[in-house]
Amino acid sequence: MTTLRSLLNETSLPKHEARMVLAHLLEIHLQLPKSALLTHDGMEISDAFLEEWQLLEQRRLDGEPIAYLIGKRGFHAIELMVGPGVLIPRPETELLVDLGLDELQLIIYKQNTLNESEHSLTMLDLGTGSGAIALAIATSQSKVRVVATDASQAALEIAQQNAVRLKLSDRVSFCLGNWYAALQNISSAPRHFDLILSNPPYIEAEDSHLSQGDLRFEPPSALTDFGSGLTCLTAIIDGALAHLKPGGLLAVEHGFDQSPAVLEQLALAGFQDIRPHRDLAGHWRAASGRKPI
Repeated sequence: MTTLRSLLNETSLPKHEARMVLAHLLEIHLQLPKSALLTHDGMEISDAFLEEWQLLEQRRLDGEPIAYLIGKRGFHAIELMVGPGVLIPRPETELLVDLGLDELQLIIYKQNTLNESEHSLTMLDLGTGSGAIALAIATSQSKVRVVATDASQAALEIAQQNAVRLKLSDRVSFCLGNWYAALQNISSAPRHFDLILSNPPYIEAEDSHLSQGDLRFEPPSALTDFGSGLTCLTAIIDGALAHLKPGGLLAVEHGFDQSPAVLEQLALAGFQDIRPHRDLAGHWRAASGRKPI
């Protein structure tokens, strides 16, 4: 008799990964919660369940990301649908969300304390992928209108599905195109923003990590600029001042060793209040700058 317990005991997968896959199968086959791995671990499983488990187990042993196997990934305070063709959201990108939320809260605070007239808060997410940054911001801050762009139609379709699932379609707009040029494809999009965030492709083309681990299965165009790793970052920084409101903030994610180059580019572009930001691992992972008032 094959049970959940025997599958966990006999699998070659790390136990935490096996539990994630089994919890996914319990949900779709039996509508049972993850806790059933403990409360029903002696339950005999069906042939269909076993067959799918063996398929997913082998795909993971072959290196395919867990997120693609189960079709979802947690990010900040939300859960996102993901799949082949879209970048898997990383924990370090939550740093950008936190920076963005802090900036929006600062604007609201200034409006309240200085008795300034309220204006509609606007944010631009360049290269949205699954919609991770845009939707996490919109979930946590109800006063902001978000525009999200991506050059990949497949990625935008997943992002739009995530917006529908999270009931955010009324506050998040999506447009297809390359960086700022995408704004031309949506007539109702703002032309100037309080905040621009982006996690662009920044891995150098020759970086060996591209052929290792999960990265082997993710879309190359979401990981690398096929050059120095700085091409997309430079394009975003150079175009940002034309799309920010006076005093508006740009924050970008970059590679662990790219901070000096990105900070220099922000200065060359004319930004003020330029700052580096560390991720939870202690790496310089993001940089921000403010448009002069």
